[in-house]
Amino acid sequence: MSKVGLRTYIFLDSLQPQLASFVGKTARGFLPVPGMASLWVEISPGMAINRVTDVALKASKVAPAVQVVERAYGLLEVHHEDKGQVLDAGEAILGALGLQVEGRLAPNMPTDTIIRGIEPYQAQIINRNSAGMMILPGQSLWILETDPAGYIVLAANEAEKAANVFLVNIQPYGAFGRLYLAGSEAEVDAAAAAARAALASVKGRQQETKLDR
Repeated sequence: MSKVGLRTYIFLDSLQPQLASFVGKTARGFLPVPGMASLWVEISPGMAINRVTDVALKASKVAPAVQVVERAYGLLEVHHEDKGQVLDAGEAILGALGLQVEGRLAPNMPTDTIIRGIEPYQAQIINRNSAGMMILPGQSLWILETDPAGYIVLAANEAEKAANVFLVNIQPYGAFGRLYLAGSEAEVDAAAAAARAALASVKGRQQETKLDR
């Protein structure tokens, strides 16, 4: 494969219960269960993700849950209870692309905000458009965007590991990834801190944050 750009490459050693359940509710592929290892790969252009999926499945025993094919970007998630199988799939993908992990883009966070004591009407609007847990009036709400989009799953997984929070909604594809996370003020603060630290630890090529949506 030539002229394919690696945007996101993230290995999750253990899918957290809410994230795994959210994927199971919203994805159209072979659904993971909590505790499985998971790999998320985002590339450009989007159509090339079909070839990436083929490489991963032929090189290992992983199963795909998410495959999003957009014109600009493509996203693939694969998982298995054996971490080695997931890592093998990742190595095969990188080999086919002729890239190293360091060739991915480093994540930016164009939006990172916490709303304290959410109002009842705003909670209702958010819940109407959510595929995850409900936010209740009075809870704190953390809203995060990542660029590239795929890194939002790392933020969600690490946040859930670190604190007792509720995954309200997540969008891991497109121009930006988006996460809505709710809970008590202290728990949301702890979750956000853990997710920010995880994103900051990702090594990759630097980029300018896009301003358009």
